[in-house]
Amino acid sequence: MGCAQGKCCLPWQQRGRGGGTGGVGGRGGTTVGRAAVPGAGLVLEYATLTVPGLYPDSPGRESQDAYLVATRFSGDTDLHLFAVLDGHGACGAACAGFARDALPRILAEDYGRLVEDPAAAFREAMLAANAEMHAAAAVDDSMSGTTAVAALVAGGALHVANVGDSRAVAGVWRDGRVLAEELSWDQTPFRADERARVKACGARVMSVEQVEGVRDPDAEGWVADEGDPPRVWARDGLYPGTAFTRSLGDLAAEAVGVIAEPEVKSVEITPAHLFFVVASDGVFEFLSSQEVVDMVAMYEDPREACSAIATKSYKLWLEHENRTDDITIIIVHIRDSENPGPAGSHKMNCSGSGEPITLHKQQSELPVFVPSETSHLNRDAVTELPSSSSGSPTEESLSCVGPSPTHPLFGDGKASETCKLIQSEKAVSEPVEACHQREGGGVELDQSMQRRIPKVSC
Repeated sequence: MGCAQGKCCLPWQQRGRGGGTGGVGGRGGTTVGRAAVPGAGLVLEYATLTVPGLYPDSPGRESQDAYLVATRFSGDTDLHLFAVLDGHGACGAACAGFARDALPRILAEDYGRLVEDPAAAFREAMLAANAEMHAAAAVDDSMSGTTAVAALVAGGALHVANVGDSRAVAGVWRDGRVLAEELSWDQTPFRADERARVKACGARVMSVEQVEGVRDPDAEGWVADEGDPPRVWARDGLYPGTAFTRSLGDLAAEAVGVIAEPEVKSVEITPAHLFFVVASDGVFEFLSSQEVVDMVAMYEDPREACSAIATKSYKLWLEHENRTDDITIIIVHIRDSENPGPAGSHKMNCSGSGEPITLHKQQSELPVFVPSETSHLNRDAVTELPSSSSGSPTEESLSCVGPSPTHPLFGDGKASETCKLIQSEKAVSEPVEACHQREGGGVELDQSMQRRIPKVSC
């Protein structure tokens, strides 16, 4: 949901719910790949997709999502890192790109800690990336920042660290159906514990309607998907207005309790774990975790599932708003290395409600590619991440990944429009650019005060 002015800091009267950048060290586009986890006898088959948001009033707006795929992380064949970052504020794209590059470098610098205690390593890395962003002259994070959710496959375990409202969820086979298992918890003012924590740090928690006097400012009966969500505000001003309670960067939000410390969940990967999804809130704004899991289970090819989810999310945004959020999805199928068929292929696919799921086998009109074995992220190469266009031994960038012309989500058959919707630039490496100029309206701090906002100590 981002800041109250929208994730690109649209003028106040144009605000909406809202809040892309790209593959391993790049921006935009699509990647597919395959990586073995020999220590656990597993094979990971993954696909990623980023669809820039539609902002009619800001046609040149830069996508503020970023994602990271780092297989064979730090040269370890049993470590594979997947992350999605969702920037907010005028410099959200720069913040997301900075965090995407900083997190793997910091984690690799303490490889031993990552292997021995992934939860502690994630906590230290998130906090260190936050501190580096504050100190970076090239990134203005005074009123901009990014959420981050990272999933690390470490042999037979999966560790997920989350800061903000992007999300990770697994598809797990239970009782004859594929059920959603939450791998992260959204950190928003909807949660009583998070709400109490930011209030103790001096924040006000209100929706925009409450700030404007349309609703009782003391009422706490917010309902998800009904009206503006509860947001975090400073006591003495109309900022930061974030709909989440944790993020990296954003000094203004940090001053009222929006912290960079992640919540970490670790699970053992069992034969029941078919796949997992890491995605920005552009996906989960109008789709539940179970709905996303049901859609992934419908497709043998994770690329098709990415396209279907992005298309559905895009449509739902336009049904509720006059714009869409940036949408970024990573889908990772977990295969048995001795039975590398489609996830759940030996089981009857059923949705969370128990209804049979039709397994779609048609393929999109995708370009054929030959996997390359010439590039992988290792301990020596991790600091060169921004200049790498392929971080997987079997990864290629695709220019357009759209659903098939007969895709069930498109009864009107507008395949050409679908391709335009999904198409994005090829993932290439770009340095994080300096961002100092603010866009649009909204309330912002005096320039001389932006770097002097006190750090929260509670």
